[in-house]
Amino acid sequence: MPSKKNIKKFLIYFTVSLIISIFTSYTYISAPKILDSFNGTLRDYMFSFRGVIKPNNDVIIIDIDEKSLDKIGQWPWGRDKVALLLEKLTSAGVGAIGMDILFAEKDKSSPHYVLKDYNITNQYIKDNDKIFATTIANTPTIIAYQFQIDGEEYLKQGNINIPAIVIEKNKQDDEEYVLTANGVILNIPSIQDNAYSSGFFNNIPDESGMIRSVPLIIKYKDQMYPSLDLELIRASLGINKIVINYIANGIESISIGDFFIPTDRYGRLIVNFRGGTKTFKYISAVDILNDNFKNNELSGKIALIGTTAAGLKDLRAIPFDNIYPGVEVHANVIDNILHEDFLTQPLFVDNINLILIFLLTILTVLLVTYSPFWVNPLVMIVLSSLTIYYVYIMLFEYKIVIDLFLPLFAIFIATIIATFMDYMFEVKQERLIKQKFATKVSEDVMKSLLLDIDSNAFKSMQREVTVFFSDVRSFTNISEAATDAKNLIEFLNTYMDPMTDIIIDHKGTIDKYIGDAIMAYWNAPTKIKNHETLAVDCALEQLHYLTKLNKQIKKNKKFNSIVEMMAKNNKEPLDIGIGINTGVSIIGEMGSSKRSDYTVIGDPINLGARLESLCKYYDSKLNISDFTKKNLEDKYIFRFLDKVRVKGKHEAVNIWQIHDYKKLTNDNYLFDISYNKVIEEISLYNKAIDLYQQELFKEALEIFEDIQSWEEKANKNIYNIYISRCEHYIKNPPEDFDGIFEHTTKG
Repeated sequence: MPSKKNIKKFLIYFTVSLIISIFTSYTYISAPKILDSFNGTLRDYMFSFRGVIKPNNDVIIIDIDEKSLDKIGQWPWGRDKVALLLEKLTSAGVGAIGMDILFAEKDKSSPHYVLKDYNITNQYIKDNDKIFATTIANTPTIIAYQFQIDGEEYLKQGNINIPAIVIEKNKQDDEEYVLTANGVILNIPSIQDNAYSSGFFNNIPDESGMIRSVPLIIKYKDQMYPSLDLELIRASLGINKIVINYIANGIESISIGDFFIPTDRYGRLIVNFRGGTKTFKYISAVDILNDNFKNNELSGKIALIGTTAAGLKDLRAIPFDNIYPGVEVHANVIDNILHEDFLTQPLFVDNINLILIFLLTILTVLLVTYSPFWVNPLVMIVLSSLTIYYVYIMLFEYKIVIDLFLPLFAIFIATIIATFMDYMFEVKQERLIKQKFATKVSEDVMKSLLLDIDSNAFKSMQREVTVFFSDVRSFTNISEAATDAKNLIEFLNTYMDPMTDIIIDHKGTIDKYIGDAIMAYWNAPTKIKNHETLAVDCALEQLHYLTKLNKQIKKNKKFNSIVEMMAKNNKEPLDIGIGINTGVSIIGEMGSSKRSDYTVIGDPINLGARLESLCKYYDSKLNISDFTKKNLEDKYIFRFLDKVRVKGKHEAVNIWQIHDYKKLTNDNYLFDISYNKVIEEISLYNKAIDLYQQELFKEALEIFEDIQSWEEKANKNIYNIYISRCEHYIKNPPEDFDGIFEHTTKG
């Protein structure tokens, strides 16, 4: 079950993720135009990654290109030439012709126009405009005009002729979503009036100057007018109705017969561009005029007449290309409609975008929160990559346009904020750890804790630990000898400081100071290999350091009264006993809600304390249990002390004394006799212990008494203990001897 702390952390981070989501969603709703530009740029990269799609052969472009201008002459050509172009296309069997050219002025190269200035008029004088108008009337040509979107209202001659009706279906409110024009530039009346139909050829770039969508309808003087592309398809199908289908908050689609064209809410088609320049089939206009083509290249097709010549300024920017002929934009639109290969942005996409923002923000914050710091950039990269892949698949597999910029922005912002919050949380945790353990553990342990703050190091658990207890001998005498409380505290600190440093240097954790006693443990809060050996090495180093420390105390005049008192009793100023035990204990934060501490409890801890107090009884300085000894390295001088049942324990335990290391480089042993003498003593002692445990008390007594008579021995009181026991058992033979001695007191 999650802790209250983890639940609180989760709720805080979840709330932050919701705030980020709401802010991002508000941006999505309040700044659509700015976002459209960013989303469009990202979508452009997707088009480039997708690559070119070969279009169908239904649309062909008749190009007034550099080659045509070079052969025929500069533009504008005489309209008799353009009329001839239309006639040849019609003769070749084209299904429809779309003029991506506006003829807003009379043909000034026409003989009729030139001679008019000389007041020469005659019905036999060639009139290029009349020829062109007649040709348009007799060919399947749809001419173009241009709406003026910005600026003052403007109308240049003639009327817009549309032989079809536009129906607005299911329009529910007065809000206008369709682009509205202020004016219109038409062809000259003779051309405009003779055309079967016409359509606007406005290609309106977005805020970034890129053409990504085109309007299929524009409103002018309360009337709806179709684009050149839409009108070409309507005329080709012979349908006389264009239906604009509304739903709540905008336009859903435009219908022509069986063609259902999905649009955005403004009646624009998002163009599914096939590729860069000249992805569609191009034929030079001069080749048509010179009959340098095959009829099957044109038969039944929609022919668009336009220009790629740079000087004629009909170049645009699209996702694939920054210099793209405007006429080929129309070719893409017609191809999309004819083959119903639409990119759609239905109104429910707004909901998808908002849901995506919320989910990604929450997921990002939670992943960052519960991941290590080094994983955070990876989380951002992986989530961003998956989001890009999802949007790409939706765009080109399911043809649904989903915004990408804000989801990526949400991931980025969520990662930054969550990482910062995580950092602040870790700093707080680090500060708490330092405050709690700075004086209790080694620097290595501290670093280990800080490297993995989210580990289970501070949770209550069971773990094997090695516990250490030390106590100053004759502390009552020391207290009485101290001149005052300040003097006593200073004396204790002189002892505690180096002892604490030695524990920490050996990777131990200080649990507490109990007056003149120290409690420490190993293998918590972090796991440590060979913790038993580290604890014993620490104890031996402390015992060795006492020799140096006593010399310093004797030289310090502040402590003269203590030194003199202890000297009267033939004792050094400082002497200690140490008990060490190993066992599975409970570790964790314990105490009240107002005050707590990280500590260890359990039977192994109690036994460790008893082992320290038994140092007085057995005349030893360092006692350990069998549980500690079994994992120690073979580098110490051990003496079996006893098999005992301490107060408060039912099970017996073997306890051992550690005299020192087997071999020291400087022979600075803790005992005053030679190393060889100690080994000889312990060898005989072990033999006597074996006899004692076999109930051969007389034989054991002889050895114990023999060693007791030695002037030099490493442990003086232990022999008195076993001599007394042997004499007792000789006089009172035990009925069921198990070698266990039961201590009824703590020390």
